[in-house]
Amino acid sequence: MLSEVAVIGAGVIGAGWVARLVENGVNVSLYDPDPETPRKLGEILANADHAYGRLTLAPRPKKGKVHHAATVAEAVAGKPFIVEAVPERMDLKRRIYAEIEAANTTATIASSTSGILPTDLQAEMAHPGRLIVAHPFNPVYLLPLVEIVGGARTEPGVIAAACAFYERLGMKPLHIRKEIPAFIADRLLEAVWREGLWLINDEICTTEELDDAIRYGFGLRWAQMGLFETYRIAGGEAGMKHFIEQFGPCLAWPWTKLTDVPELTPELVNRIAEQSDAQSGAYPVRALERIRDDNLVAILQALKAQDWGAGRILAEHEKRLFDLGAQTGDPDPDTSRPIRTFTGRVAADWTDYNGHMNEARYLQVFADATDAFLRLIGVDAAYVQAGGSYFTVESHLRHLDEVRAGEPVRVETRVLEGKGKKLRLFHQFRHGDGHLLATGEHMLLHVNLGTRSASEPGSHVAELLGRIAAQHAELPVPEGVGRAVGQPR
Repeated sequence: MLSEVAVIGAGVIGAGWVARLVENGVNVSLYDPDPETPRKLGEILANADHAYGRLTLAPRPKKGKVHHAATVAEAVAGKPFIVEAVPERMDLKRRIYAEIEAANTTATIASSTSGILPTDLQAEMAHPGRLIVAHPFNPVYLLPLVEIVGGARTEPGVIAAACAFYERLGMKPLHIRKEIPAFIADRLLEAVWREGLWLINDEICTTEELDDAIRYGFGLRWAQMGLFETYRIAGGEAGMKHFIEQFGPCLAWPWTKLTDVPELTPELVNRIAEQSDAQSGAYPVRALERIRDDNLVAILQALKAQDWGAGRILAEHEKRLFDLGAQTGDPDPDTSRPIRTFTGRVAADWTDYNGHMNEARYLQVFADATDAFLRLIGVDAAYVQAGGSYFTVESHLRHLDEVRAGEPVRVETRVLEGKGKKLRLFHQFRHGDGHLLATGEHMLLHVNLGTRSASEPGSHVAELLGRIAAQHAELPVPEGVGRAVGQPR
């Protein structure tokens, strides 16, 4: 994982790149001549922090730092990877590349252009083999797709390394093998945009009605399944072939005006602007960004629960973050005391209508604490991939106090038993001020994932677990251990 990246340009896309990089622990050297850059970037970083706080419970890396460079040369000097996110003007981009190459001859340069061909971008470069297009989607810090396009002189290894880097940032790199103006996604967006302009021009609908048609209908299908998979289902049991046979002739009907576009007269521009103001003008742009981000987080989390599409990408990134959190924590933790296995704040969507953290989230926090402990003893993604894991077979929770959204919380974990196939944990869920909110006692069994039956853990896991269990056996038994529902104190 790269630790330092340069970003040239801090507009909407450039600032979004800075946010994704910083949230993933990458230091950014940024150049943008706009004197308002620090303020604008600060607002976007605040929104990204808000979104990431709700997006995942995985341990977030220590945030990267942003250095505001005075020149392009200062920003790119010594950096292995450079994000170019300047306006879509060929003359400007080529001038920026010349400045970059004068200061750095080895870094990969990734243009965020939404449609210019990389071969054209390379035309005047001294080292064209290191330039690619890496076209993201707004908000860059949340949406995982990035279109990767190489030019005629791009070195294949540069593309492969870039794809690996973006995956480590929690993204879905889509390598487009043939150059085409506007690539894939923007060509589709352009088609919808053109048709939308005609519908507004012909006064068929308002901007709000058109957006309603998307967000309450096919937009929800597209968000989780795309175009062709959606239409395959529309074909019923007979599938895609039946769908095409049934609806293909419609393509010859005069339904659309995709081969034409209305003239963007002042009247049409004003009509669209006025309708858009009526639709959304009550919200400042940063508030709209927050609403957008909260909606996207909810969709991503929902898709993660279904192990589907962009949610699967998020889940895979979370696994890496959890493993990284275990690897980069204290290499020699004091296991003679209860072990800190969870630290965070109560998210707003963890609460019920009373504003209190709901029961399901208590269990989720204890499950995450259990996972953190398992990683500590070596049961990480590689161990699970090799065929071993622990399954929870019994749990007992005690809810002792309320906690509200935004309040700091932590979990401390004790090993009550850790021998052979059995692992018994006792979690104490505490407020940031130390008072006890809940306890969770859990019995787990080590399982062979191939046979789905109980089995002995690997020797390194058993050794570390046994050592911690012996240390914790010397501690006083915490209040509440072994209790059942309704059992007298």
